Amino acid sequence: MRPLLTLSTALAAALVLAACAQSSADVPADDVATYDPATDSLRFEGEAHLRNIRQLTFGGNNAEAYWSFDGTQLVFQSDWDAINPQGCDQIFVMNADGSPIEASGEATQYVPVSTMRGRTTCSYYLPDGRVVYASTHAASPACPEAAPFVGGRYVWPIHDSYDIYITDPTNPDSDPEVLIGGEGYDAEATVSPDGRYIVYTTDRTGDLELWRYDLETGDDLQLTSGLGYDGGAFFSPDGTKLVWRSSRPAEGEQADTYRELLAQGLVQPTNMDIYVANADGSDARQITALPGAQWAPYFHPDSERILFASNHHAQDGGGREFAIFMIHPDQGEPSMQQITHSGTFDAFPMFSPDGTQLVFASNRRVDREPSRDTNVFVAEWVEAGLDAEM
Repeated sequence: MRPLLTLSTALAAALVLAACAQSSADVPADDVATYDPATDSLRFEGEAHLRNIRQLTFGGNNAEAYWSFDGTQLVFQSDWDAINPQGCDQIFVMNADGSPIEASGEATQYVPVSTMRGRTTCSYYLPDGRVVYASTHAASPACPEAAPFVGGRYVWPIHDSYDIYITDPTNPDSDPEVLIGGEGYDAEATVSPDGRYIVYTTDRTGDLELWRYDLETGDDLQLTSGLGYDGGAFFSPDGTKLVWRSSRPAEGEQADTYRELLAQGLVQPTNMDIYVANADGSDARQITALPGAQWAPYFHPDSERILFASNHHAQDGGGREFAIFMIHPDQGEPSMQQITHSGTFDAFPMFSPDGTQLVFASNRRVDREPSRDTNVFVAEWVEAGLDAEM
């Protein structure tokens, strides 16, 4: 998720030039026989699990699109100047089928959720349709500075002015309420399938750790404690597990650099791997050990396999290309499969609640020309896999 923070914009631009789900949709034999890849112009060769890809945004940087619990809408962050003149990421909702939304008596494609002040990140739906997101607007209406490179290192800013808010997208006159705040960085919130828990990242202990907030009791539980950045966590569809991205710098130069950057409100996201644990943080284990950055993980509807973004396969080219991969934690790297093949930037995968669709962010274009725009796309998920040569 964002820096995931504002990774939707910075990573794509800087590195390219930064209730339980049901079973996934198998494609019946007669459907496969009639499928025409020539009409699926946004699908690249080898993308056997995707078909009928649709583009939902058309400029700027749009990312971290996450489904509503009823599967009809998506909440996402965007700096696209056509809908956001503010200058840095703000939160919007849109219909997942691309149709207009009726808001304030008018039909519009994208409805703002955040205040259009400060910088926002990490939005996610609650079961009742409200949205949680992180914002710096209480500290200042201006966009906080966020240089992508410091001392020659690509970095993410960890703004201590981020707090986590809750708001009702259907009531544009309502003010967002602070849900998790106080001193330091609080962001990257996602919600459990039953709507009871929020997992998020905070530096309240002096390091970037995962915590779990109980919406019923208000209790907080620290989930991680190892040195390094733990963030971008998601629950499994059955609610029993968590998956997240983490850096684990070795003591010595790596750890010293990590602590030095963190003291400046920065992290270097160029070396991360994927971890899983039980929903209470127990039995944590690393499931990838690959070069480069592994991040934006999300569980497959079976609550076992995991999709994630990675540039491990593109290190010879400087790590500028990101693709979405799938792995089974118990089977390790031999089970890993590449899902997207655009040769650009593909990340932020999330399955619809019924498991039949996958939303993701990408730099792909119909004409295959290079692009710095990161847009939101939705594809039908084909569990059995289409023939790559079709």
